[in-house]
Amino acid sequence: MTQQTQTPGAVAGMERHQVAIYVGAIAAGAVAGWAVPHLGPVLEHAINPVLAALLYVTFLQVPAADLVRSLRAGRFLAAALVVNFIAVPLVVAAMFAFLPADQAVRLGVLLVLLTPCVDYVIVFSGLAGGDSRRLLAATPLLLLAQMVALPVLLVAFMGEQLTTVVEPGPFVEAFVVLIVIPLALAWLTQAWAARRPAGRAVAHGAGAAMVPLMAATLITVVASQVPKLDGRLAAVAAVVPFYVLFLVVMVVVGLVVARLFRLDVPAGRAIVFTGATRNSLVVLPVALALPDAMGIAAAVVVTQTLVEVVGMVVYVRLVPRLLPLR
Repeated sequence: MTQQTQTPGAVAGMERHQVAIYVGAIAAGAVAGWAVPHLGPVLEHAINPVLAALLYVTFLQVPAADLVRSLRAGRFLAAALVVNFIAVPLVVAAMFAFLPADQAVRLGVLLVLLTPCVDYVIVFSGLAGGDSRRLLAATPLLLLAQMVALPVLLVAFMGEQLTTVVEPGPFVEAFVVLIVIPLALAWLTQAWAARRPAGRAVAHGAGAAMVPLMAATLITVVASQVPKLDGRLAAVAAVVPFYVLFLVVMVVVGLVVARLFRLDVPAGRAIVFTGATRNSLVVLPVALALPDAMGIAAAVVVTQTLVEVVGMVVYVRLVPRLLPLR
């Protein structure tokens, strides 16, 4: 068998077993973080590069023309914006008073729950029969909207004193490094692929790297943050019930929003997933930039990823039953 015939089979195999790969990556990262804790600070420097590469590959799957067309999908985009930037803040507001009193823990919860996911939500939505193509095309808009809305929402929840703790620099850096540059490179690659065979080969190879890049990102993130749990495990564990509750509530909220906007079944399933999955990987660099006194916020953000991946395995089976094809 030639390499050319092996490669597509290997890619298909990874895509077929990607959930197991991601769970294994999280487990491997946790083991590495406990076994070799001094690697944590080193791996933190790798988070932004692997995230930028992951988002480049994600954006590469969205042709520029599709992105323009997605802006005309009024009902779907409106539903995505409503569920993420109206419904989710209301759900978080209902939980906020019951969160642990530690300001750093509260800030970590807010950072992660107020920002919609833009990467593996597409994977899990697709596995559940959701309209991943439309969700993928909406990704840049969701990223831009959350970067604009998050500072406003954080001040609304925690007050003006937050501005003395959270610097605007990390937000700007995250927007440029994780959104502007990957999106621009993806569009340049698409233009190259449309004109040259070499460009098509690069685009195809980058697309095939999606699952390994996600696994590498999860390993890097988890391994870098596990050493920080030393002596803080109880404080971080206290937020786990809130993350579980959020996943439970957002199933109902997503279904209600999908019905309010009269979306078809695949689009409705995608709305349920975008409302439930959060952007822990992209907001993590913001949490890491906080002062040392609030260092636990990053571990709180990563904990949400651990809970969510398990929750998504349940969602993949549950959501198609709640929104069956007619």
